[in-house]
Amino acid sequence: MSLQDTASSGVALWRLVADGIERGIADGRFAAGEKLPGEMEIAETYRVNRHTVRRALAALAERGLVRAERGSGTYVETPRIAYPLHSRTRFSEIVGAGGREPRGQLIDASKEPASRELARELGLKAGAPLVRIESLRFADRAPICVSTAWLSAERFPGAGDVFASVRSMTKLLEHFGVRDYRRGSTRITAAIVDATDAARLDLALGRPILMVDSTDVDPDGKPLVTKRSRFAAERVEFLVENG
Repeated sequence: MSLQDTASSGVALWRLVADGIERGIADGRFAAGEKLPGEMEIAETYRVNRHTVRRALAALAERGLVRAERGSGTYVETPRIAYPLHSRTRFSEIVGAGGREPRGQLIDASKEPASRELARELGLKAGAPLVRIESLRFADRAPICVSTAWLSAERFPGAGDVFASVRSMTKLLEHFGVRDYRRGSTRITAAIVDATDAARLDLALGRPILMVDSTDVDPDGKPLVTKRSRFAAERVEFLVENG
């Protein structure tokens, strides 16, 4: 039975195209991280129009099976990253250990006064000057999380410029003489991605994210940086390790 014959039986064409691509992902014809054929090629393969292809790809993206990159194409999503949460959580080490290339990108850096909550987390007085760093973290080409970090502007002057250069919080702290630190606290909640983070993470509106609020401290227990990271839930799985 042809695709058109199947469609005439009541199954939408776009769903048949999506099912065909999904089978290709499942049987390995389209490998994780691989770029899919272009819309025109898919349309010719299934003998449908490009609008039908776009709807099929959108449905697959909503399910977390593929990811569209503006100006580049559509890629098969890679398997979830196993992301351990313990006292020495380091994004670059975790991603690198999985055989993928970690990368950081500065979105914005600014100064702001500490709110009561941030002051409490950082052991500062309310209103103390903070450096706020907004960044995007990748594993290979895939955006994994958006992170907002706050540090004392007095202890870490020019932290935004340093991060723009080194693109790593660990290297930023090393720049200021902090050679070791550990996770002091971690709180995880679930949420729905907002429009801004959806664009940054290449997620459809309404997709789930995992929100991680954490504070890192030096070996003496003094707070260094507090962060709110928003992870694409379909790209990571958290492993809570004891000890």
